[in-house]
Amino acid sequence: MAQDKKPKRRRKVQAKDVEGLKYFKLMDGLLDSLHDNATERDRSGNRKLFYDQYGSLLLLYFFSPALTSLRALQQATELAKVQKVTGASRASLGSLSEASSVFDAELLREILQELATQAKPILSGKEAEALDNLTAVDGRFLPALPKMLWALWQDDDHRAAKMHLHFDVIKGVPIDATLTEGTGSEREQLRIALQSGRLYVMDRGYAGYEFFQQIIDAQASFIGRVQNNAAYRVIEQREIPPEASAAGIIEDVVVDKLGSEKHKNYLKQPVRIIKVDTGELNEEGNPIILVLATDRLNLPAELIALGYKYRWSVEIFFRWFKCILGCRHLLANSGNGVAIQMYAALIASLLISRWIGRKPTKRTFEMLCHYFTGWATEDELLAHIEKLKKRDE
Repeated sequence: MAQDKKPKRRRKVQAKDVEGLKYFKLMDGLLDSLHDNATERDRSGNRKLFYDQYGSLLLLYFFSPALTSLRALQQATELAKVQKVTGASRASLGSLSEASSVFDAELLREILQELATQAKPILSGKEAEALDNLTAVDGRFLPALPKMLWALWQDDDHRAAKMHLHFDVIKGVPIDATLTEGTGSEREQLRIALQSGRLYVMDRGYAGYEFFQQIIDAQASFIGRVQNNAAYRVIEQREIPPEASAAGIIEDVVVDKLGSEKHKNYLKQPVRIIKVDTGELNEEGNPIILVLATDRLNLPAELIALGYKYRWSVEIFFRWFKCILGCRHLLANSGNGVAIQMYAALIASLLISRWIGRKPTKRTFEMLCHYFTGWATEDELLAHIEKLKKRDE
């Protein structure tokens, strides 16, 4: 009779699994402000793991492929060099698990926002100047376990969280994010987080005439795609100059009462409708025409089309972001814990941009992981970064 195979025991994390920790010194006290969070509950002074230390451990977790679980992270805290770099002493599984519920995720969000303000533009020239503060917004589902009761989505067996991301196109970095259950409204999350002076670019999922008005009322601007049969009244027909025609512009008009006049649901002031021929055909063989709405009346039509095209930068970021968060286990089940991990992953992406001085690639993240595990030398990592810089010149 065949004997049942015993489950393969995972190898304990060792010092050789976490190399290259000197780069953590470049954080320059980034997380120091977190240290005292939640200490008011610890009146007896028994707390051994503080928020800044937990945040540093999370960043280590994202960069070290050998750390694949909460237990592996706990084992890493037993290593002297990890303790030296993160400031953490040996942590128990219980303290790591507790950390996700007692520490305030919003404090990491503030650090993310501050880091984003320090980021330098990766796009330059007249186009980048004209599209200053261009912000692509989108939402993305994060898989959740059935026991995550807060992560409402389809039903009890299919749960998900949703990350609502704001991405600065000119700087090439995330600048803000919120986390909701899977059914969370993307439009509502953007409404709450609107910032004056930003030019938001969004897909049809955000389209709503009352919402467009709220963006304008917040002293911000928008470029959004609307339905092909959107109702409006043309008050000015604009000529299509050669540069706009070359960009696929086939119509540029100023309109009022964009929306539903019947239901009194329309914008209060004139906006522009710009139609763009994408050069592609749909399944019926007809040209695919984008109908864009914007309140930027004086921006050249070809730049409006370019701004909408740049919306894909957030899609590209999501694909790259999966390298950091998507291939890792969620370390917590609570909404606050998942938010902490999400913000830490976004901060990790900003730190990579800071370290290499440009928009990172999937290969860059792989090289960093190889370096942090000792598979790549520092010279090989620096050679990769120099190669990327030469490519940008």
